[in-house]
Amino acid sequence: MSCGCKTSGDSSHSCGTKSANGCDSVNTCGNSYKLSVFDWLSNIHNPTNTQTDFVEVRFKNDRKLCFKNVHNLPLHIGSVVTVESSPGFDIGVVSLTGELVKIQMKKKFFSEDNTQKIYRLANQRDIEVWQDARAKEEPIKLQARKIAYGLNLNMKITDVEFQGDGTKVTFYYTSETRVDFRQLIKEFATTFRTKIDMKQIGFRQEAAKVGGIGSCGRELCCSTWLTDFRSVNTNAARYQQLSINPQKLAGQCGKLKCCLNYELDSYLDALSDFPPSSTTIDTINGKAFCIKIDVFKKKMWFAYVERSMAWYDLDVKDVKKLIAQNKAGEKTVPLEEVHVPDMPVKSVDLIQENNMDRFERRNKPVGKNQNRKKTSGPKPPQSGKPIPNANQENKSSENRGENNGKLSVENNAPQNAKNPNQKPFKNKKKFTPKRDNNA
Repeated sequence: MSCGCKTSGDSSHSCGTKSANGCDSVNTCGNSYKLSVFDWLSNIHNPTNTQTDFVEVRFKNDRKLCFKNVHNLPLHIGSVVTVESSPGFDIGVVSLTGELVKIQMKKKFFSEDNTQKIYRLANQRDIEVWQDARAKEEPIKLQARKIAYGLNLNMKITDVEFQGDGTKVTFYYTSETRVDFRQLIKEFATTFRTKIDMKQIGFRQEAAKVGGIGSCGRELCCSTWLTDFRSVNTNAARYQQLSINPQKLAGQCGKLKCCLNYELDSYLDALSDFPPSSTTIDTINGKAFCIKIDVFKKKMWFAYVERSMAWYDLDVKDVKKLIAQNKAGEKTVPLEEVHVPDMPVKSVDLIQENNMDRFERRNKPVGKNQNRKKTSGPKPPQSGKPIPNANQENKSSENRGENNGKLSVENNAPQNAKNPNQKPFKNKKKFTPKRDNNA
């Protein structure tokens, strides 16, 4: 009822995102897996008879608020309710009920004293007004962008959200600088005849609202399942031994990718066994400094100060032994003696994955026998002689004395002699059309 897919109360159904094969109103659908919360306390019986009066309600985009069920309405996940707002009322979808709501309120710092209340279950009239207001959002967004462009404001209007009763419009915009939109609000109020609310969001929130495809080939994490944005800095890339390339490290929002934090803890645990990257080793041939670290192979590359072009990869265990000798006041052996060259491993491409022309039809080699017709019988003799059979060989051995010193006419016949049984080839005369002088 909330999104039109008629499965708002079905927990086994998921509408997915806007780009998936789901409903268009996935932001207010009761089955959107980005904003839905898994209620792991739903199958656990409450030992006390008291139940919580608070319910979590979801609105468009990622906006969630907690309301108090003062009338003890029979609410469940997916119910469309009419809630208190300022001014008027708003319409949303229940996303969570039960004792888990208190944990969510504590996590998001919702106060129980100033919590607004739920009026009623939304009736047909409320839902019709709500759907009409939602249908106006896209044309209003395009018209608002034209007005902002006409005023030469350095801002971008990302999304528009109508209140459930249609009395207020919230414009979400992004800007790198401070925007004086006093004249803009006057233009909006005159054009749209409603209360205007401007809300500035960040570029990460804009990417979450708009959506898109990341460099990994999948949908953006912020638009599918990621609901909180943690700070990402370049140290996360340095710990993972990544090159500081802004084009590769930046996402669709222009900021550092959120996925840089996913494996950061694993890298930090692995780097705890490594000596610091500023380690220097005092050898007999001179001092050596660390150039790079391979976390997976557990190796460190060193080079001499005088000869920085020659790199030597050492195991972490060997590096710790050399550092311990330096701390004892001894110079270590040269890096050439500690370095063990790796045996080159020749990889075999069994499925020809790296072959670029594996799907192309290769041309056959051009040779002398390319145009010859393939026959199933024996090959013709090259010298013009017929192939002797076994019976012919026996007869030739018996009559060898009779034909001794005589040459057969058949064997001495020229190769280009004509076959008497072959019909002569007649050249057909070309028909020349007669000229019509009367034309």
